[in-house]
Amino acid sequence: MPSSEPRPLLLNAFEMAVPVHQSPGLWRHPEDRSRDYTSLAHWTRLARTLEDGGFHGIFFADVLGQYDVHGGSGDAAARGGVQFPMLDPLLLVPALAAVTERIGFGVTASVSYEHPYALARRLSTLDHLTGGRVAWNIVTSYQDSAARNLGQDRQVPHDERYDRAEEYLDVVYRLWESSFDDDAVVADPAAGVYVDPSRVRGIGHEGERFSVPGPALVEPSPQRTPLLFQAGASTRGRAFAAKHAEAVFFSGPTAEQTAGWVRAVRAEAAGRGRDPRRVKVFSNVNVVVADTDAEALSRLEDYRRHVDVEAALALFAGWTGVDLSGADPDAPLEYVTTDGNRSALASFTTLDPDRVWTPRLLAEFVSIGGRGPVLAGSPATVADGLERWARVADVDGFNVNAAVRPGDFERFARLVSPELRRRGLLEEPAPGATLRETVLGEGPRLAPDHYGAGFRPVPAAR
Repeated sequence: MPSSEPRPLLLNAFEMAVPVHQSPGLWRHPEDRSRDYTSLAHWTRLARTLEDGGFHGIFFADVLGQYDVHGGSGDAAARGGVQFPMLDPLLLVPALAAVTERIGFGVTASVSYEHPYALARRLSTLDHLTGGRVAWNIVTSYQDSAARNLGQDRQVPHDERYDRAEEYLDVVYRLWESSFDDDAVVADPAAGVYVDPSRVRGIGHEGERFSVPGPALVEPSPQRTPLLFQAGASTRGRAFAAKHAEAVFFSGPTAEQTAGWVRAVRAEAAGRGRDPRRVKVFSNVNVVVADTDAEALSRLEDYRRHVDVEAALALFAGWTGVDLSGADPDAPLEYVTTDGNRSALASFTTLDPDRVWTPRLLAEFVSIGGRGPVLAGSPATVADGLERWARVADVDGFNVNAAVRPGDFERFARLVSPELRRRGLLEEPAPGATLRETVLGEGPRLAPDHYGAGFRPVPAAR
């Protein structure tokens, strides 16, 4: 049941190393500086601003292909800068860690197109270089364009991608949790031994999709396994999250709709013997804040004058695999099953019984903040809205979008964060804490009831 007591909120900035993330057209706003996305100074300034604003993490989305479904080509997405062009977010993280002390970094990497041995090495490296401030957002991907660019005719069907993900996670758990003993690195100059080979072992994985003898290449990092995020709200996605995720990210237009997903994933986690409160849930939200409600609403109306409807439909088509370029703009949408992002499509069709979505309404909604709600108002109004969402949806925190980037993040840090602190709803991350400690409030490594903890070797008597 949702808690009746207010509890401190967890805050991530929801970002992407692109000119347009979730608000097509807003790059044209005179205050927007997202065209600086290729500048390292752009990102280091943002990281320091967010840390000063009490944010717990920067959550980097990522995809591996162009949005080319709308109208049968990528032209609309390219014209609108919709998640194209795009940088690799993993390469930003060490630089951001170097200029911060407390904020964490969630990076998206696909189990469909990355080999587990290589990805385990990169994530362990990032965990070392950041002092344990890394999370992995586990995705199975949803674009045919990505599949084609990586040597496949089309993406693997939805549920088969999760079958692959299950074996993939078994491989990386073995690499992270079982390959090195905690005391394997002895660095003993007198004995001339850096690594005790008796305390390192191969993982000997031979499966349907992967053969990985091991051992891991990287010694145990502060978290060993990075904090595990997962963002799928489909039935299969929730089952995967209940088994593996320590934090889940949902995007729903209403708190009531999101609450249904939250109840389902927590119940499935409990059914697997996990403490359901160890699965932290984040909801997508776009915040437009100003000193007064009137100023914020005026700002929101100004934003709406810059939206790009065609680019918004290109973004939707890329998420879902559904091309609305030839549809009646005012005809109700109907649910269809695709191998794209099923939760994105369901958000606008079957899961909100009180709303009839048309292509026109969908484009207007998507253009400010993607699939989440928009909270516009004074700091007090925004804080009230966040509190209500947390209470009704039973979420632990938010992935906060910025329509105008990075200005909306700067205003949030300047105006909303002090109000949340005043209400006791924002606790700062502690310097030196790992991201797992910050988010879960427990130790730096996987909890004993987590599936991945079962891969730890039984200590041998010495």
